[in-house]
Amino acid sequence: MKIGVIMGGISSEREVSLQTGQEMIRHLDRSRYEVVPIVIDQRADLIAQAQQADIDLALLALHGQYGEDGTVQGVLETLGIPYTGSGVLASSLCMNKELSKKLLKAVGVHTPEGLCWQGMKDYKPQAVKRLGYPVIVKPNMGGSSIGIQLVHKEKELLPAVQQACSFDQEILIEPYIKGTELTCSIVDGEVLPIIGIRSAHSEWFDYKAKYEPGGAEEKVIQLPPATRQRVREAALASYRLLQCKVYARVDMILCQDVPYVLEVNTLPGMTENSLLPKSAAAADMTFTQLLNRIIASSLLERKQEWGMVQDV
Repeated sequence: MKIGVIMGGISSEREVSLQTGQEMIRHLDRSRYEVVPIVIDQRADLIAQAQQADIDLALLALHGQYGEDGTVQGVLETLGIPYTGSGVLASSLCMNKELSKKLLKAVGVHTPEGLCWQGMKDYKPQAVKRLGYPVIVKPNMGGSSIGIQLVHKEKELLPAVQQACSFDQEILIEPYIKGTELTCSIVDGEVLPIIGIRSAHSEWFDYKAKYEPGGAEEKVIQLPPATRQRVREAALASYRLLQCKVYARVDMILCQDVPYVLEVNTLPGMTENSLLPKSAAAADMTFTQLLNRIIASSLLERKQEWGMVQDV
């Protein structure tokens, strides 16, 4: 099977995507797959390179906009090229944090309250004061903690909002919930071992903590049975409601035994420091086995969606 590893892209997460792609290439089983790296530098590259490579499956290593937001998935569907992970709708929903949070709240999943501003025209420090400091300021559509800042007081608010606005037209401002950061990786509807996260140098799991060696302590966390069940139920409820397929990662804060869902990642990072491979390893699944499972499940999912015949 000819696998095209699609990586790079035009979002702020391009460098992380390139790392994900290289790590996937390193671990793909060469006895089963012919591997073709496809690096996207601009939007037009995808169609030209995917068609020229004549691939059987697109293994998506993209993150952020034009990659994780349903647009690339839609292009690949138009080209008739099966791809890994969730479909167009789930990708789009999960990329839009504000919209996905509204849906989660509607079914009783806990998620932080907050404000959604349409750029600087909505800037109202009084509204944030009513919300209560400290707050997290973040782009509505983004990931890898890029453009996100923890704001402790009003004088820090304006530069944080301006920075977030440089990455997205919409920004979210949420109360900072102090608790245990957790991530729940889900593969084929199965919750893998829950990872607890503690940043080594900052109050929260920022970009440095995520991607610099030794930036954070990440390990399988032992929770009381009732709390563990609540965390698993919140993760699965989020995954199912937002119509995720094949695999995803649900990030949470556990505060006073209540899990608050922060976001759902439909194309979570797969670098050597990423959380999904660590969670898979804790379930005795190697990186290669994880990729095999993602590929097989994705082919089956596309076959069911498209009514196509595919040799696995």
